[in-house]
Amino acid sequence: MTNNPALQRPQTHKATQRPNSGNAGNSGSGKGGRGNSGGSQKGGNTPPRPSPWLEHPLDPNPNPHRSAGFVEYLRWMRSPASPAKDGTKVELMTMAEQGDYRQRLQVLTERTRQIAGKNNCFEVTCPWRIRVGGHRGPESILLPAFDNLGIPYIPSSTLRGVARAQAIREVMQNEGVPWAEADKLVGQRYFGYLDSRDSSEKAGKIIFLDAYPLPEQKNGGLAVDMANNLWSWNNGNLKYAANPNVFFSLREASFLIGIKPTNHCSPQMLKQVKNWLIRGLTQGIGSQVNAGYGILVESLKQVGRGFFSVDFTVQGQLIHGCQKCTSTSWQWNVRNQAWQMRGQPEAEVRATAFKSLLRYWFRAFARGVLPPAEVQSLEGMIFGAIQPQPKHGYLRVRVINGRVTQPEARPNQQGKNDPCGEEEGTLVLDYSSEVPDAHKETLKELASNLMWLMFHLGGIGQGARRPCYSRKTRNQAPWWRGSNLIPKNNNPFWKLPSSAKEFKEIFQQRLQRFYEALGQLSNHPINPTQPLSIGTVTTNQWAEAIDANCRIVVCSGDSKGEKPYGLALLHDPNLKVNGNYDKNLCGSTGKPSPVWVADLGNYQVITIFGVTKNPRLKFTSEVITIFGVTKNPRLKFTSGRCLQLFPF
Repeated sequence: MTNNPALQRPQTHKATQRPNSGNAGNSGSGKGGRGNSGGSQKGGNTPPRPSPWLEHPLDPNPNPHRSAGFVEYLRWMRSPASPAKDGTKVELMTMAEQGDYRQRLQVLTERTRQIAGKNNCFEVTCPWRIRVGGHRGPESILLPAFDNLGIPYIPSSTLRGVARAQAIREVMQNEGVPWAEADKLVGQRYFGYLDSRDSSEKAGKIIFLDAYPLPEQKNGGLAVDMANNLWSWNNGNLKYAANPNVFFSLREASFLIGIKPTNHCSPQMLKQVKNWLIRGLTQGIGSQVNAGYGILVESLKQVGRGFFSVDFTVQGQLIHGCQKCTSTSWQWNVRNQAWQMRGQPEAEVRATAFKSLLRYWFRAFARGVLPPAEVQSLEGMIFGAIQPQPKHGYLRVRVINGRVTQPEARPNQQGKNDPCGEEEGTLVLDYSSEVPDAHKETLKELASNLMWLMFHLGGIGQGARRPCYSRKTRNQAPWWRGSNLIPKNNNPFWKLPSSAKEFKEIFQQRLQRFYEALGQLSNHPINPTQPLSIGTVTTNQWAEAIDANCRIVVCSGDSKGEKPYGLALLHDPNLKVNGNYDKNLCGSTGKPSPVWVADLGNYQVITIFGVTKNPRLKFTSEVITIFGVTKNPRLKFTSGRCLQLFPF
């Protein structure tokens, strides 16, 4: 038997042993226990805060070893019926994220080099996040693939599938054969074809090895992640409801890929399969590939710019991913007499946020000119869907070089003079493997004009419906509200005119081109000058659709205090109810505002849903009065410093 430790069977590992008992620690310290993580303990009547642990009598407060895989945390996870289970789940996952697998990863990657040979190994890096394989864990936690010791990895079967699929696509393109024939050809020559009569063709010529993260990051890149699907279709109508789901993915991880030739593999065959694998990994693997996940490249230069791309800056309230549990996250709510976990939002440039925003504006515009069933079908075809039939979607959205360049202002008095937060990156639109060649040009026209509209109608993230503005004159944080989404490109396509009149012409041209492309994709005649009327509009009910009950205007004027002119109009004291903002105009918790305001510098763009009923009708009328325009039932803005962009 060899004495090389990389080739020896692993001995009993601490990560597989029952967690040791330990003293209670703070929730953000990477250790177990309850501790005193916030809230008041007045009078000694406050119950202990919820524990993430099962609290077994033999070990009520586990203190997991740093090398313990997440499966060991799950063994001692509290009961699903426990109170505050969502908060304790986030706490448990935050602790597990702080694991240290470097020693084990060093052994596993060295083993790959020894088995495959140094010349048959190469390294790839994920520019953002990746989630390959895995399954649903307790309480529907989505988990990446873990090996038997709980170490995240990419299974060899996945790599083999990526190389084979890429090979099939290229053979189909180069030799003009259908999928089944291409699958047979690459199987017989490289990957194995069980139905072959020739025994030498039944087995594959190349061996693929499991790929483990390089020990550059102590936890292999394991990171808490979050998905939050805000909008869903329900019998032809859209329903808004926050639905945050916490899961694990790997962030900015690098992997060692190893392939090994068999005795029937020539050097040329090995080189060909390696090239297929590299090109396939560049396209993305695993889940949510069309939303920026899963890209693996040898160099960041390999990340393509797609059919359309633009550099951007986000200012104000930033895009956030998950909320992390810290030592002060648990707070006792006196009013509700219950513990609450308020996580610390983590700013992160997320391709999923851009895809969701593009999807939102697509629905809003399409619902105004097409029947609901047609809109839902087109949305699934372009952006992907699970119901009624699973679809990956035609459009792939990625972000390159996404980064936080200025953290958000600290939420305390010391942060009062901090500048607003900033994020930067490059937004890339590309075709997925599902889009037919006949639809590519139409998709490009639709998506590029939709992206232009998105950049000029609002921001992105939590503060998307308001432009960025300062709140430093207030007594308490947050010191900044709203979000500006700014394109940074010298291309004439993005050039912003100095006057609102010129902007109106460009806006309507972009919108008309979007509608034309939409009509081609839907094979449905579209007349944007006669928009549909969606649903019944009441004081507290409206459709978020660019329909007959919607107005989009551009206005200009002097800013008022900290707020740009368009936002100052919306926040006018005359529109308040008992000194408070009207929830049916400015929104409330669980109900977004029916008004979007985008600040473009010299002018602001305001989108108003449900304008035919108060308080939106009153707001619209106030704007008309301000500009000295005669009122009329069509609510047209025809003169002064306010111009109507939609309807045409």
